[in-house]
Amino acid sequence: MNVLPFYKKINIFTKASDEAREFSRRLKNWLNSYAIESEVFENLAELEHEQDMKNTDMLIVVGGDGSLLIATRRVAKYQLPVLGINLGRLGFLTEINADEAFEKLEDILSKPLCISRRMMLRASLIRDGKKILEADVLNDVVVNKAILARIVDVAVYQGDTYITTYNGDGIIIATPNGSTAYALSAGGPIVYPMMEIFLVVPICPHTLTDRPLILPPFEPITIELVAEEKDAWLTLDGQEGTQLKYGDKIIVKQSPHYAYLVRTPNKNYFDILREKLDWK
Repeated sequence: MNVLPFYKKINIFTKASDEAREFSRRLKNWLNSYAIESEVFENLAELEHEQDMKNTDMLIVVGGDGSLLIATRRVAKYQLPVLGINLGRLGFLTEINADEAFEKLEDILSKPLCISRRMMLRASLIRDGKKILEADVLNDVVVNKAILARIVDVAVYQGDTYITTYNGDGIIIATPNGSTAYALSAGGPIVYPMMEIFLVVPICPHTLTDRPLILPPFEPITIELVAEEKDAWLTLDGQEGTQLKYGDKIIVKQSPHYAYLVRTPNKNYFDILREKLDWK
């Protein structure tokens, strides 16, 4: 393999499973054989040292989309390119499958990285006038009902402009990257992932005329829980959950950070859609 000389250090973040650990060990040895420094991490806190990040050329994530979402959110502020190797099932975000990984890596590392920049969201939870949570996400911010709750009522604003109050199972604010995640299951459109828009998708709305919206990212979206005695949750990228209270506000704006996903040369987004969605 003709590795370009500026690839000196490529670290690996692995899912905590025997299969992922074994694959990551093989991958580390393979990279070392080409004089590329590499270490395997299961704990991102151990990996995330600013000076170390500045000296790293790429992070490879071994697992599924969930593992890649965790890693991307943590390293986005360092503008570190991230490549996903899929050991999961569908894998919209993970670029290559484990059975083809070494062949594809030879192609990827033989030339300058092909990088796709993806918009992220910054979500803030405001309770009693105080910010109690703030996080960046790559896919979506979701407010939904608890399992046994009937419906959840949320008022939605663009900036200071009232849009409507959704009554149903909840609402999704997604990035274009997240349009193929929960938003797609809820009836939202597939959006080209390099665009920069807010996708607002009601989940099972009580009123059938409530339809998905595509909005510009120039003003924040505010979601307010407006019904008392309703059990609702805030979920970030499908992983971090926080129980909400009446009067809580979730403010969603465009994050100042972007995700930088490494892509396979000569493979476009529609190739991925045909593969993952079984298009002909």
